[in-house]
Amino acid sequence: MDITRLRTLRELARCRTMAAAAESLHLTPSAVSQQVSQLEREVDMALIERRGRGVVLTPAGERLVAHAERILMVLDEARSELALLRGEIAGELRVAAFPSIAVAVIAETVRALRSAYPRLNVVVLELEPQESLSALGAWQIDVAVIDDLAVQPDENRENYALIPLTQDQLHVLLPIDHALARRDSLTIAELRDEAWALDSTGSSFGEFITNLCRRSGYAPRINAHCAGFEMVAAMVASGNSISIVSGLRLVRTLPGVTAVPLLPAIQRGVFLAYRKGERDHPAVNVFLDEAVYTADKVLG
Repeated sequence: MDITRLRTLRELARCRTMAAAAESLHLTPSAVSQQVSQLEREVDMALIERRGRGVVLTPAGERLVAHAERILMVLDEARSELALLRGEIAGELRVAAFPSIAVAVIAETVRALRSAYPRLNVVVLELEPQESLSALGAWQIDVAVIDDLAVQPDENRENYALIPLTQDQLHVLLPIDHALARRDSLTIAELRDEAWALDSTGSSFGEFITNLCRRSGYAPRINAHCAGFEMVAAMVASGNSISIVSGLRLVRTLPGVTAVPLLPAIQRGVFLAYRKGERDHPAVNVFLDEAVYTADKVLG
C-alpha cells in the first residue's frame, strides 16, 4: 500500500469531504478521489461511501486509517532516529504561527537558530491556529504554534503533543488621549459606545472579540475591518477607533496608543504542537527548546 495514498485516506477521514481534504493536501478533489480509488484497488475493498457532498468511511476504511496513524507515526520516529544518527542539525524545518506570537517570539527564535545551526533552514508560515493543526496533521509543517482561544488543544491528542509556551492576557487598546486611557482596567460593557478596529480577514482572534462583545449584550460598531494589526494600530493611534489586543503585541512600543488591562481578565494559553513521533528529531527538538527559552527571555 502506497504511503501517500494512506495519508490521503487519513486526511479524507478527518475532513469528511473531497474538497476539504484536497485543500488541506494542496491537491485537486479529482486527485484525492483517484488516490482513494487506487488504494481501494490495492486492498480490493471499498474504503469510503459517498453521502451527499461528503464521504464516510466503511468499516474497512476506519480500520485502515487506524493502521495508517500508527504507520505514519513509526515513519516519523524512523526519520527522527536517522537524523540523530547523522549527527548534524540541518535541512528544512517548517513552522506555522499566528501573527502576534510570530512577532513577539518566533522571529527571534529563528534568528538564534540561524546563528547556532547555519545548515538548518527554518521556514515560517503565518497561519491561524486551526489551520496550523490541520497542516501539522497533513505533514505540511513540523511545528504548529496555537492558542486555546481558537482551538481545543486536547483535540486529536493521540496524534500530537503540546508544550506550553506562554500565557497571554488581553488589553483594551486606546488612543493615548482617550477619555478612558487613564483607567486601571476596563470591562467589555464599558466599550459599548466605541467605534472598533478589528482584524477581520480570516482571524479567529477578531471573531473571538466580536463574540465577546455580543455576550455583553451588543454588537461592536466596527469602523475598520483590517487585514492585519498594522492597520488596527494606525486606526487607534489616529483617534478613530479602539480595539482589544493580545499582550504579545505590547512587547514592542506602539506610538500614539495606550493599553489598559481588560477585566475580568481574559487569558489564553499559547502552545507548541508537534507530532508525537518527532520529539527526538534533532531539528524539532532544538526549535522547541529555543522557542521556550526565547519566550521566557522576551516575555518574562
